[in-house]
Amino acid sequence: MSEDKKQFYTAQELAELLGFNIMTIYRYIKSGKLKAYKFGKDFRIDNAEFQSFLKKVRTK
Repeated sequence: MSEDKKQFYTAQELAELLGFNIMTIYRYIKSGKLKAYKFGKDFRIDNAEFQSFLKKVRTK
């Protein structure tokens, strides 16, 4: 499955995709900047939410 077709990302996948530490992703989730679903101990981020997040943090 290609990266563009994914419906959900794990926090680890987003961290690797963006070149961030996974703790940065967790901080975005905890602060409410990035909405996620929690299944047990794992977070899943919807692709549409990720795209929306990228648009919000985009600089002009």
